[in-house]
Amino acid sequence: MKNLVPKKVFLTKGIGKHKEKLASFEAALRNAEIASYNLVTTSSIFPPGAELIEKKDGVKELLPGQVLFVVMSENATNEPKRVISASVGLAIPRDRSTYGYLSEHHSFGQDEAEAGDYAEFLAAHMLATTLGSTFIPPDTQWKKEKDYYKIKDKILHTTSITQNGVGEKDLWVSVIAAAVFII
Repeated sequence: MKNLVPKKVFLTKGIGKHKEKLASFEAALRNAEIASYNLVTTSSIFPPGAELIEKKDGVKELLPGQVLFVVMSENATNEPKRVISASVGLAIPRDRSTYGYLSEHHSFGQDEAEAGDYAEFLAAHMLATTLGSTFIPPDTQWKKEKDYYKIKDKILHTTSITQNGVGEKDLWVSVIAAAVFII
């Protein structure tokens, strides 16, 4: 099964609006440029040695109809003015022979920066605890202290991708964020 270990990963996000919930979700997938694939959701492991690439480069490697493994966060609302978020966080270890973590976070009422920071924190927390390190509690200042913890806990890189949306009258608004695996 070694051939199923992804070699590349890209992050994408999208938003869609429609009077039908399913159609708004489809529009979000189209906006994220992953609607023409058969998506299979997976858990949250960033493969050892995988390369994080730009979305534009990743999409070029795909064929319509192919099965794509993804870690995906999604959210939807039909409540006017309701703020929604979907975010995927990523933490890559300094030792690239071991695996990293992806996290899915979806929320109501958080702005894009808050949701992204929290998803990034979750991924870093999972990685740090796997490495046997203690980590800051989620209510502390992640942004201020993340560089310190990257060094201390042997984390090379953290990032996130987030899509926010605001509910509209008589419409469903769907948001997605995803990490797409290329095998």
